[in-house]
Amino acid sequence: VQLQASGGGLVQAGDSLRVSCAASGDTFRRYVMGWFRQAPGKEREFVAAITRSGGNTYYTDSVKGRFTISRDNAKNTVYLQMSSLKPEDTAVYYCAASATAILSSYRNEQSYNYWGRGTQVTVSS
Repeated sequence: VQLQASGGGLVQAGDSLRVSCAASGDTFRRYVMGWFRQAPGKEREFVAAITRSGGNTYYTDSVKGRFTISRDNAKNTVYLQMSSLKPEDTAVYYCAASATAILSSYRNEQSYNYWGRGTQVTVSS
């Protein structure tokens, strides 16, 4: 499956932004979808994941209550709605797809088989 992330940009602290990831090449609903991010000088980290049906979502603690992951299986797209953005949210955001991830591995980037190129999100103070 091929993944293409879009929607990043420069925003101010407190603003909202939605990034999207369009998938092609395979049956989208087969995949658990995740969002990861990598800030300058830091390792890539888990942000959020959503199950194949979209019925369950998971977040890292630092974004709970501010970010929402969702998916539209008819449009082969996963979204990350980000609100109350903080400067520490500045990073390149990557979407990823996993055909085999289970609950215990959703946060592990090694569980994801396919990755998009990433989209830059910059939050100014």
